[in-house]
Amino acid sequence: MKFTAFERKLQGTGASRRLRVSGKVPGIVFGAGEPATIELDHNALFHALKKEAFHSTILEMELNGKVDQVLLRDVQFHPYKPQVLHVDFQRVDDTTKITKKIPLHFVGEENSPAVKTDKCTVDHVITVLTITCLAKQLPEFIEVDLSGLTLGNSLHINDLKLPAGVKPVVHGKPNPAVATAVAPKAEEIVVAAAPVDDGKKKKGKK
Repeated sequence: MKFTAFERKLQGTGASRRLRVSGKVPGIVFGAGEPATIELDHNALFHALKKEAFHSTILEMELNGKVDQVLLRDVQFHPYKPQVLHVDFQRVDDTTKITKKIPLHFVGEENSPAVKTDKCTVDHVITVLTITCLAKQLPEFIEVDLSGLTLGNSLHINDLKLPAGVKPVVHGKPNPAVATAVAPKAEEIVVAAAPVDDGKKKKGKK
């Protein structure tokens, strides 16, 4: 994906506030050289941020007629308004080693024995995976094939087919579950209790 940034000459809180009022977003680009302060069109950036690929792929940023490869590193949003307040990018090249969160795309769930035969539901325990790799090896997403999932079993990180050069970064458990088959709950049949006859009959009025 490609986007256009413009050089930001004025800095400071007041300058950033005026920039936002004018429909722009202040930002910074760091890595592989001197940091550069930039500004971007708010509406264009806001719509780009809705696309998954903008968060997880190498982007082409045009600045002053030069195109750099960058990664989105941080976005700050207004607490309650649909407004982007600040954005950070990192310059990368083919030799840059990065650590990045990548979305997981689950496929084959409906064809798995757990769902098709045993009527299980599948709990997606992890929806994004932190990986480390060279920038040129960065995948847009990682596909998780659930077609072989069976009742009572889980799919773990070590079961994933990762692209060449891509390694998972995990904390805590060395091989956490990614998805697990959850058996259907047994239906509880509630039977209304019969009225208790204590042997006493109500006397009618004479």
